[in-house]
Amino acid sequence: MKTASIIIIGNEILSGRTKDTNSNYLAKILVERGILLQEVRVIPDNHNIIKSVVKGESSLKDYVFTSGGIGPTHDDITAESIASCFDVPLLVRDDAVELLAMNYKNGKKDLNAARLRMARIPEGAKLIKNKISGAPGFIIKNVFVMAGVPQIFEAMVQEISLDLEPIEPILSKTIKIFKRESEISERLWQYADRYKDISIGSYPFNNSGVFGVEIVLSHTDKTLLNKVFNEILLDFSEPNTN
Repeated sequence: MKTASIIIIGNEILSGRTKDTNSNYLAKILVERGILLQEVRVIPDNHNIIKSVVKGESSLKDYVFTSGGIGPTHDDITAESIASCFDVPLLVRDDAVELLAMNYKNGKKDLNAARLRMARIPEGAKLIKNKISGAPGFIIKNVFVMAGVPQIFEAMVQEISLDLEPIEPILSKTIKIFKRESEISERLWQYADRYKDISIGSYPFNNSGVFGVEIVLSHTDKTLLNKVFNEILLDFSEPNTN
């Protein structure tokens, strides 16, 4: 199974002024593509931190997705930080300028210095088209660099879906047990140890004083998933399933 991490870049997220919805949106897409999301991190607009985190994650995961920091202002430093990460120059690319200019009434005449910052692309990177505002993201090695504005981010995710290697989707099944988590934890440990390839999650709930646990099984192999599901279903008394 291919692995991925999402890096959300922005002081506004860390301060609580802006709520991150991008990681949730992308996580659902990755599940559909069969890519295992292993980590979501939120980091500040800091050159050294961006460089260190992206470089580390790129060496550990099959895919790295970033959100934020590629706009026109002084604190949008993601592009230069990632160019530095891979030791390549950051250039105002003609193809990026063309895409950007299409969004303005007077074309290139409307591209001032601030707007041209959004056409700076690391050498050798592939552009990610942006049908909302024109300013492209980019792909360098296994790192996908996208905007922070949710509407634009989502449009870019749709663009890159073709660049993600098609894999079987991650399937899930849920068993609802009306017992406390402490009553079933030992048996769940046994299943987790027996079926290490399957993700087995345990999520307690309290519905108006009625306690229980939702057991969520996830895997790409439908046959194996159904096998383990049926075993757990038979093992626990009086479950409700969906």
